Amino acid sequence: MHLFRQHAVKDVDAVSKLIPIIDYGPYFAGEPGALARLAVEVRDACENVGFLYARNHGVPQDVIDRAFAASKRFHALPLADKLKLRLNENNIGYLPMNASVQSASTVHKATKPNQNESFFVSHDRGADHPDVIAGLPLRGRNQWPEDMPELRADMMAYFDALHAMCNRMLPPFAVALGLPPEHFDPFFANEAHANLRFLHYPPQQDMSENTFGTAPHTDNSFMTALARTDVPGLAVRLTSGEWFAPPVIEGTFLINLGNIMRRWSNDRFLSTPHGVINDSGTDRYSIAYFHSPNPANTIECLPTCVSADNPARYEPTVYRDLVLEFYRKNYFHQRGHESEAAKRAVG
Repeated sequence: MHLFRQHAVKDVDAVSKLIPIIDYGPYFAGEPGALARLAVEVRDACENVGFLYARNHGVPQDVIDRAFAASKRFHALPLADKLKLRLNENNIGYLPMNASVQSASTVHKATKPNQNESFFVSHDRGADHPDVIAGLPLRGRNQWPEDMPELRADMMAYFDALHAMCNRMLPPFAVALGLPPEHFDPFFANEAHANLRFLHYPPQQDMSENTFGTAPHTDNSFMTALARTDVPGLAVRLTSGEWFAPPVIEGTFLINLGNIMRRWSNDRFLSTPHGVINDSGTDRYSIAYFHSPNPANTIECLPTCVSADNPARYEPTVYRDLVLEFYRKNYFHQRGHESEAAKRAVG
């Protein structure tokens, strides 16, 4: 029996008792009082679950559908073509099977590589971008297959839509933590650290113990927005310790908090463990969008989350350093780039 193999709950009302389903429509429409009401729901989800379903999120279904179609076109390319775009020191490009392991995870001791392949994109910077010219870590250029402009357009349309959506979601998080609505905005200015990961999980051939599509872990983001097809595989560890397989709910994104939000909130908000096993017998696709602050920002516990009785659990740290350490632990290709990236960061 695998660590988190559980039967999915299908009934929406039953699901909502485990992972809240939150309607962002009134807030996005600017209804009076909607932000305050939404913040209460967001606070409850963040303190007790670390996951939520976002309904009426404002991203057109056509944009989502085209992103999944683009992902399938990319992953259908010959392996030799994909390897020309192999993941670089900025974690942009193609990550083949057996090239990552959840070594940074404190949830579960991963001993085998993840059984997925991924294609990462970020802001579509030009060669003349100042950060590209300077060679700053985490500020590189996307890598694209040759002669596939529609794929690039569809993936970047999705990236831009998710980036805008997550920025619009920042004020409810701030108000939920007793801060002014605009508190987080400056941290996400000037091209916040954002990554879009197009994941493909082939049917797992190895179902032995400790073999996963993605081993149990917590994300290193501020927040993650996940889109999935109807092929199951994801499991979330609830605060009860039980693993729950959240179903796809039409018209929603599954949102979870990452380690940066937990660090910022001094452990008040949860960064909840999750992972994937693809025992469906068919291919599984998902798209994870990771939204985090600009790498140059310093992350320190928020003033509303510390007190004399509850001192800060974390030292102020530059976000870039946290990201590079996370990448070094999880991605095999990063281990040779660590020292060079550190030199450029302080140069």
